[in-house]
Amino acid sequence: MTTTHSWPKNTWYVACTPDEIAEKPLGRQICGERIVFYRSKEKAVGIADFCPHRGAPLSLGFVNNEGDLVCGYHGMVMNCDGNCKSMPGQRVSAFPGVRSYPVEERYGFIWVWTGDAEQANPDLIPDFSWFDDPNWAYGGGLYHINCNYKLMIDNLMDLTHETYVHSTSIGQPEIEDEPPESFRDGDTIVTKRTMEKIPAPPFWQNALRFNDLDPNVPVDRWQISRFTPPSHIMIEVGVAHAGHGGYDAPADKKASSIVVDFITPETETSIWYFWGMARNFKPNDTELTDKIREGQGQIFSEDLEMLEAQQRNLLDNPDRQLLKLNIDGGGVLARRMLDKIIAAEQ
Repeated sequence: MTTTHSWPKNTWYVACTPDEIAEKPLGRQICGERIVFYRSKEKAVGIADFCPHRGAPLSLGFVNNEGDLVCGYHGMVMNCDGNCKSMPGQRVSAFPGVRSYPVEERYGFIWVWTGDAEQANPDLIPDFSWFDDPNWAYGGGLYHINCNYKLMIDNLMDLTHETYVHSTSIGQPEIEDEPPESFRDGDTIVTKRTMEKIPAPPFWQNALRFNDLDPNVPVDRWQISRFTPPSHIMIEVGVAHAGHGGYDAPADKKASSIVVDFITPETETSIWYFWGMARNFKPNDTELTDKIREGQGQIFSEDLEMLEAQQRNLLDNPDRQLLKLNIDGGGVLARRMLDKIIAAEQ
């Protein structure tokens, strides 16, 4: 029987961060599959979270001194390829093993390929090299959200909701006055919106202060969301003192950053949402990084409540058709791109 699903499989997803597997194995469901991630000596590894002996989750075990994963139920020892290596008092080397997954560690994340392992090319991991650039700083976090991953893509490709969901931080009425422009750029979907000579909302007033700029003068503001399959979104955001070129203003006239969004499906109605913000001003100020992370975490927690309520409504009303407005263009284009990829796989 063929199982259909709403996500691409032959692609890289963010599975976890290195700190999550620093001390013990991590069990995590990704694209409907239960996987255990752990560090074998210096290498990050992912295999099916299922002991061949009695079906216990291998994530409840531990990593021994040889870098093998030991089941916490009866001591079955599994190697990095998912094969049974040994077990106290038993001969198990001929036992069928479990699936192993291609795993790569890059840009501060552990990535997993959920499809055909022979197609897993590390060069297909998107280039986010500023993670390792000393001129940039990054801070972020992880939320588990009970919604389909495409709802989060819609949310991030249409920032009109900021006026209402984030009214006390990044939202302002002026957002609604400027319709966004959405288009395809190669393998990327772009939605951009620019606003001129407007007041800076509270979050951006603080960002201007952090950058030693007057927060109370009119600003030009921009939001440029870039979606790349399967579910990675980078959003260039910022404000500049009005009249200095907006997005192209010199560094001493603006505060800008990149909002980082990696959305990993757990099930059809739940996701792992890795969020963060990268900035190229005061990169060595760790206190500033913590302040921005705290503020951004609060903003995204507001999205969480709305998205989970939206998902419940959609499950209760499966036959209701949703409207598509001009502000939905980026999300619609992203969904079309995903539909083509999924159809080609299946």
